[in-house]
Amino acid sequence: MIRTPVGKTSRCAPTSTKGRERKKNCFDTVFTVRSDDKGKRILENHPDVPKEKLSYVIVKDVAQDGAFDEAVKSNPPFDYVLHTASPFHFNVQDPVKDFLDPAIKGTTGILKAIKAYAPTVKRVVITSSFAAIVNPKQHPKVYSEKEWNPVTWEEALDHANVYRASKTFAEKAAWDFVEKEKPNFDIATINPPLVFGPIVHYLNSLEAINTSNQRMRNIIQGHFKEQIPPTGTFLYVDVRDVALAHVRAIEVPEAGGKRFFVTAGFFSNKEIVDAVRKSHSELESKLPAKDTQSDFPSDIYEIDNSRSKEILGIKYRSFTETVADTISSLQEVGA
Repeated sequence: MIRTPVGKTSRCAPTSTKGRERKKNCFDTVFTVRSDDKGKRILENHPDVPKEKLSYVIVKDVAQDGAFDEAVKSNPPFDYVLHTASPFHFNVQDPVKDFLDPAIKGTTGILKAIKAYAPTVKRVVITSSFAAIVNPKQHPKVYSEKEWNPVTWEEALDHANVYRASKTFAEKAAWDFVEKEKPNFDIATINPPLVFGPIVHYLNSLEAINTSNQRMRNIIQGHFKEQIPPTGTFLYVDVRDVALAHVRAIEVPEAGGKRFFVTAGFFSNKEIVDAVRKSHSELESKLPAKDTQSDFPSDIYEIDNSRSKEILGIKYRSFTETVADTISSLQEVGA
């Protein structure tokens, strides 16, 4: 959650923090965490930031009714909220409890709390996903913000579908809330595909890094040497560009009421390996043969990310820069 500093015009606050790099900005920021220990670790690693500029509140379970009611109350009051909290992992025990409830109730819960207790908030920026756009059964010719994942609730209970479904239902719930409740704020959503990029070392270990970056870790550890696994989704974006998109979605008035398909373009696991070979030659012994075949399809869909460039002004980092920086950051934590 974010406030505008005294003498400025706005203040802002993210409702979660993740183990990824975020851009610095001029806002006073209050972040939410599930534990006091994590909140303290974040503050300790920003020793030069005054208390009034960076603080935290604890929200132990985002799916609980009223979870954010106290978190959004603030003096001075908030101007903006970034809602980034949603699970993404493959350890699914209960699809509803592990994914659907946290994603949907977490999103509607923060919106309800803002409407009830934070009337000064002007905009809420929600981290959605390409998962809410993609139609894996029948890809359109071009993917853009116009597309929606057609997944049903019944299909969502299949463990293979539950993550994409959770992001789809959560985002739809947010747009429905604004349409029906007509709050004082508007919303914007950021819809990235796989997110690569440097990790925040004080929050991450090699075992606990974000799901997208795990394939980078696996390459470093030699798990791709015998066989490169299927790529899956062939789209990526750098975490630093995603972070900037969130900030720009606050700052740019025209961003309100819009989805943003935030992607730098296409890749394959073979291209990651090739980029690692180029930027980190010392890892050659961990890599598969140079002539290993790529699984990148010849007839893949097209993408239209022009809205993110034109409205948010995003200039996407190159794939080689993203891979090189990610690998270096993983090496710093022992990969």
